[in-house]
Amino acid sequence: MASAAEQLASNLNFSTFAKAEDLKKRLWFTLAALLVYRLGTHIPLPGLNPEAYAQAFKGQAGGILGLFNMFAGGAVQRMAIFALGIMPYISASIIVQLMTNVVPALENLKKEGEQGRKIINQYTRYGTVLLATLQAYGIAASLESGAGIVNDPGWFFRISTVITLVGGTMFLMWLGEQITSRGIGNGISLIIFSGIAAGLPTAIAGTLELGRTGALSTPLILGVLVVAIAVIALIVFVERAQRRLLIQYPKRQVGNRMFQGDTSHLPLKLNTSGVIPAIFASSLLLLPATAAGFTGASGLPSWAQGIVAQLSHGQPVYMILYAALIGFFAFFYTAIVFNPKDTADNLKKHGGFIPGIRPGERTAEYIDYVLTRITVVGAIYLMFVCVLPEILISRTGIPLALGGTSLLIIVSVTLDTVAQIQGHLIAQQYEGLIKKSKLRGGKRGR
Repeated sequence: MASAAEQLASNLNFSTFAKAEDLKKRLWFTLAALLVYRLGTHIPLPGLNPEAYAQAFKGQAGGILGLFNMFAGGAVQRMAIFALGIMPYISASIIVQLMTNVVPALENLKKEGEQGRKIINQYTRYGTVLLATLQAYGIAASLESGAGIVNDPGWFFRISTVITLVGGTMFLMWLGEQITSRGIGNGISLIIFSGIAAGLPTAIAGTLELGRTGALSTPLILGVLVVAIAVIALIVFVERAQRRLLIQYPKRQVGNRMFQGDTSHLPLKLNTSGVIPAIFASSLLLLPATAAGFTGASGLPSWAQGIVAQLSHGQPVYMILYAALIGFFAFFYTAIVFNPKDTADNLKKHGGFIPGIRPGERTAEYIDYVLTRITVVGAIYLMFVCVLPEILISRTGIPLALGGTSLLIIVSVTLDTVAQIQGHLIAQQYEGLIKKSKLRGGKRGR
């Protein structure tokens, strides 16, 4: 006889989707919100000379500014109202989360539950406004320093640019929150995903054009294609990989009946942190180079110019810092989203235990030990996927949208979104599962 899960999986078809009205509304809302975001990336800032700006961007497109443009969905290339993208919000989230583990007041707010989380989110929004204002002013000053980029330089242009860019970032933050609550998937991740996915056709066409002109050899292009397919397969395999800890529940007596002890599993994802470390690491590396994108850091001291040069995309220092930050955030974010002590307490409360491990503190130590080991593997996997293709890109000149970070974000966000869609379909088919499993009392409560 098929299990309940297998019967449920057999019910997931197009007719099931057609009946899921709430799911369709959520999907339409998500698509509409992402369409609004894509339209905003084509609305340029006022007061710019398009030709002069295009020439200035062309000289910086292969460096850190090109990476920033990739995350902004091409908005930097057009200097649109969404040019800052969602990165200031992500940077503010990093800072607030780091301070939560350091500042006692924020740590107490975190323990207060939903109410404390709302206050911390409000602090994150304030931090987003501050960071976006600083970055927007840096961009305005950089644009003015370029030859002929700004039609009418002055404080009016700077203030209007800051207001426009900060307003665009805050709108994207609000839009991401709306997608998360009223749509499907994580709104912030989907905004980044849509920006990168929109640049893939152009990146593929640019790679083929390099092959046509002879800048790239055909074997190299085929090799890049094979590497991309292998990286996608690796991402899918690792993102779905789990380390399952066996959980046993003792026999229990309810009234005059004796219930047999059950066996379950505690699934620990190999990459618990998901795509967050790559986004956080990229965001931090983009932060110091934002203002120097157009000027080439010519107005900085010589030692600062050397630092900016070493932080350029493809440089050894950039790659080392990128890998180190990915490893750090892999452990940091895992520690935030998974607490072994709380898990052990919940198991003890419900009578569950890991065979051979004493419930309580010993169980928490064991879970932490296993989680640390698999997080090491997950961090190495993230470094491999994100850094090695970037090295290949820096050596060959292939567009950034075909890099490991881009593929990781696209595949991971796709898997998470599909999992949420499947969850809604499962909820839709719950009544059918009860009927097919022939469970008594399926209609009794109606």
